[in-house]
Amino acid sequence: MDKTRPPSPRTTATAVALRELLGQLRRRLRDEASTGDFSSSQLSVLFRLERDGPATVTALAQAEHMRSQSMGATVAALQAVGFVNGAAHPTDGRQILLSLTPACRAWIKAHRAAREDWLAHSMHSKLSAAEQKQLAEALPLLKRLVEP
Repeated sequence: MDKTRPPSPRTTATAVALRELLGQLRRRLRDEASTGDFSSSQLSVLFRLERDGPATVTALAQAEHMRSQSMGATVAALQAVGFVNGAAHPTDGRQILLSLTPACRAWIKAHRAAREDWLAHSMHSKLSAAEQKQLAEALPLLKRLVEP
């Protein structure tokens, strides 16, 4: 790997095609498992809380590059549907730590399972066994692309 030379035209074209394809896959996965009436900001907050654990409104706003007031409205909507609850911060009683409710965790699990089910069935029905093996063998390469 020579990091001093720019990527070849073939590598650049592959990058463009991969970005477009991953965008299509992401949209298709989203369509296959309805996210209900949640906005992209609300979904982002839910998945961030699932991944990173409890957080304050301020920390969520910073992580999502939003104003605290906007994040407050996003969190309020999630609290109203029973997906997020707040508790006093253990070391700073002035702050509230937000976390996912059991109902939200169940919804995320079902949502994720529906997407994975659609993808597995699509792979099974549209790809030969040899193609499925090729795809599986490419996963470590794709994983390396996203590692820091």
